[in-house]
Amino acid sequence: MKVLDSSKKNFDKLLDNLLMQRKRKVQSSSVSVTNIIKDVKKNGDKALLKYEKKFNKNSVIKPSSNQIQKSIQSLNSIVKKSIDTAYNRIYKFHSLQKFKNISYTDKFKNKLEYKYLPIESIAIYVPGSTASYPSSVLMNAIPAIVAGVKRIVMINPGYKGKQNPAVLYAAKKCRIKEIYSIGGPSAIAAVSYGTKKIKKVDKIVGPGNAYVAAAKKEVFGDVGIEGMTAGPSEVTIVCDKYSNPEWVASDLIGQAEHDYLAQCILISKDKNLLDKVKTEIFKQLKEIPRESIAKRSLQNNGILIYVNSDKKIVNIVNKIAPEHLELNVKNYKSIVSKIKNSGSICLGKYAVMAMTDYNVGSNHVLPTNGSAKYSSGISVNEFYKRISYINLSKKGIESLGPSVITLANYEGLVGHAQSVLKRIRRK
Repeated sequence: MKVLDSSKKNFDKLLDNLLMQRKRKVQSSSVSVTNIIKDVKKNGDKALLKYEKKFNKNSVIKPSSNQIQKSIQSLNSIVKKSIDTAYNRIYKFHSLQKFKNISYTDKFKNKLEYKYLPIESIAIYVPGSTASYPSSVLMNAIPAIVAGVKRIVMINPGYKGKQNPAVLYAAKKCRIKEIYSIGGPSAIAAVSYGTKKIKKVDKIVGPGNAYVAAAKKEVFGDVGIEGMTAGPSEVTIVCDKYSNPEWVASDLIGQAEHDYLAQCILISKDKNLLDKVKTEIFKQLKEIPRESIAKRSLQNNGILIYVNSDKKIVNIVNKIAPEHLELNVKNYKSIVSKIKNSGSICLGKYAVMAMTDYNVGSNHVLPTNGSAKYSSGISVNEFYKRISYINLSKKGIESLGPSVITLANYEGLVGHAQSVLKRIRRK
């Protein structure tokens, strides 16, 4: 892992370079992604099947209801109960996010309304193939259910024609009826433009690897996507002398095992703690099945940062704008209000990021790659459209119209002015 000292003169430049290097890696896949999207757009299911066979050794685009049911029956009942618990908690928290429509009548009896309408159809991307993420099904589908989306499609890459039973059970729990065993840029293209087997959707949400993130950006405009980058995962952890090095190392590894492009950053005013965490990482890496992925992630994108002030900690965190932030410090209250850029913030030593990935209730589909500076994680709001309704009275247009005519003429839009003028009573 890279080690940086914030007291050095070239610190800011070094940190910027490291963050930019990783950003370029995440964005480097766009050329091959564009070609795949064009192929699926032109050749539909034939191209889709070609890429499934190539990348996932899969020849089944849509599993039968019998296949799905058999797979679910094989799932351990304890796992099912865990999914049920997560569903209930996530649903509860997101049900509190509902918006109220606005209706306002002014003194001229003009009526203005602002209504929230659910998007009609969405696709949720659930990473899969050799990995399984039933939690991602819940995090994407539940806010859509709360918003009232009628058609929810799940795209989830299987491996050799098989999808993960826990993913399928989570989809059943969310009452998802359209399930496709597809993944990667070709899957994004299929739901964006439609094929004979797959009807297009209005919006695509959900996390994925660098190729999926690039594909979603490519199709944006033809379909909607989240107002953020939901790419390879990230965590930044702030520690002090009271932090447990074993716990902190485990948190970093837990994020690194997602993807070799995952980013793990540790910040502390205690050099001794940084050294202890580094030692712990070497020990604990050997204990996980995805050791090679986590190790590559930490070597390429892991950063240990020594700082000498809380002010510097705040500045660095706001610059990084991490997806996940853990304030594993005794006095987190002194800095949390000054942190403006992060997808979610875990406060205190027990608030571990891994808990928020599953059943705390908050959403784990969060902005990555610095996009937390201007966007937020998935919420019920993601699945609403908002429409304004305007009903003007005769008195209203006669009272406000002259001002509009003045501004329209000032902007050189005489046609605008005339359309108002014709409606005003002649005196």
